[in-house]
Amino acid sequence: MCGIFAYIGRRNNAANIVLEGLKRLEYRGYDSWGIATKNRGKIDVDKHVGKIGEAKTNLSKSTIGIGHTRWATHGGVTVANAHPHLDCTKQIAVLHNGIIENYAELRKELIRKGHKFASETDTEIMAHLIEENLKRSGFATAVRDSFNKLKGMNAMLIMNSASSEIIAVKNGSPLVIGLGKDEIFAASDAAGILKHTNRVLFLEDNQMAILGKNIKLLRLPRGSSVKPKLTTLSWKFEETEKGKYKHFFIKEIHEEAKVIENIALNGVANIKRLSELIDKAFGTFLIACGSASYSAIAATYLFSKVANKHVNFAIGSEFKYIEDFIANKTLIIPISQSGESIDVIEPVMRAKNQKGAYIAAIVNVLGSTLYRISDFKILLESGPEKAVVATKSFIAMLAVLILTAYTLAGKQDKGRALLKKAAKNVSQILSDAYVPKIKLLAQKLAKSEHIYIIGRGLSYTAALEATLKIKEATYIHAEAFPGGELKHGVIALIEKGTPCIVFAPNDETYYDILSNAQEIKARGGYIIGIGPRNSDVFDEFLETDDIEEATLLPQVTISHLLGYYLSLARGNKDPDKPRNLAKSVTVK
Repeated sequence: MCGIFAYIGRRNNAANIVLEGLKRLEYRGYDSWGIATKNRGKIDVDKHVGKIGEAKTNLSKSTIGIGHTRWATHGGVTVANAHPHLDCTKQIAVLHNGIIENYAELRKELIRKGHKFASETDTEIMAHLIEENLKRSGFATAVRDSFNKLKGMNAMLIMNSASSEIIAVKNGSPLVIGLGKDEIFAASDAAGILKHTNRVLFLEDNQMAILGKNIKLLRLPRGSSVKPKLTTLSWKFEETEKGKYKHFFIKEIHEEAKVIENIALNGVANIKRLSELIDKAFGTFLIACGSASYSAIAATYLFSKVANKHVNFAIGSEFKYIEDFIANKTLIIPISQSGESIDVIEPVMRAKNQKGAYIAAIVNVLGSTLYRISDFKILLESGPEKAVVATKSFIAMLAVLILTAYTLAGKQDKGRALLKKAAKNVSQILSDAYVPKIKLLAQKLAKSEHIYIIGRGLSYTAALEATLKIKEATYIHAEAFPGGELKHGVIALIEKGTPCIVFAPNDETYYDILSNAQEIKARGGYIIGIGPRNSDVFDEFLETDDIEEATLLPQVTISHLLGYYLSLARGNKDPDKPRNLAKSVTVK
């Protein structure tokens, strides 16, 4: 979940290059940050608590440096616990993304040998292990032998004052190496290095890269040589910048129409192949977490209604408790923006390696772990997403699944036509004529302590997504329910003035959901309707077009805009980085 960055090369402003890289990676964690550079045979460190913001560093000129932005796991948010971490001699600097599962026993062993620890983190273990191993071997061998002792999923960058190289090593957590002209970069993901180069090496698990004038790639545990395989990225650096927008959150919402249209125009061949895989599979299971899990829930409704096909769904972290029936004819469809979520990667690896299941991933990031381990993959092609709150990637997932359902039913042309209509409606919702309605509603809801959201059928997905966006972006307590669940206890929560959002598409759920809205209003609830048809029961109404199953897409765009403007209305100055959250969840 943390962000790590490194530079080695011809320029002597390594500290500033690393700092700028960390700013581009800060969505991965923003509890604290730190940089280490090598200067005249010693390591200089600059560490701080809090977000980077417009921070500057006064580290001396250097051609080599590493940096880290932290999402805290082991140890509180303090300067001492910020990365990089040093050994006893202060000659070795280590930074880390992941969790060392056996750190406690390693720490005890190192303390017995006389090592003194300056932090509460698991990361510092690595610095002292390398220090110990350097007594009998060179730098690269010491790193290799130390990393081989670690349990868990980890990515690390290590610097030694006596060496002109940086070592990158990983198992599980992501790490990307970028090759520029006479310089090399390393980062947690490609978005961090696109400003400098689009030629990258995605480090595989149990690989170690020695970065100097060139790259030397080794396979662990023994350290045998591996030939690097470079990838040229199609993403552009401009896509990782805010441009005219104040926040990435709103910029990425405004890209949703383009994302939907792109899938309608360019996703046909891969989606046809995915529909064939689903049709032939002996059982299909979708696995996802967070917003992506709601797209998987949507798929269960879509495939049933549109294609008369049953598919299963499980939250990634729960899948291991219901995976026993998987066989080599089972199709697993993991869905992930980052392609690095540990709660998705682990069950996919088990299903593939232990059960022989076929993996067909829906993922946004080329070269991510999920992309590489899958047998078949559909790229969302939604571009880099830097706001922690997912928006355009979720819209892309839904668009892919809508088109897949229609393709499976032999109606791909109709599916494409619906997506094009949805893209047009989303553009209208993002217009200067429509957005003020959402801003005004956000002002009315800004002081609410609770918001309840209901939907039925496919729109239950919209309710779940709206709830998550409100919780993430505003810290208001929000809950989503299927409309029919109200009378099973939920309605006890309604008081006079309680805001209730009602997703009411013009489908088979319409009259049932209106009845639920009336039940809430009878108990004093303040009703906000979202759909193609207004009703007397609504106190506020936000209109969408009627686009059959694709009505879900403008519903979701409205919920994204509401989350953003509600966040601003409540005084959140940085909605891109909600408290306690990070973009990529790479720890359990």
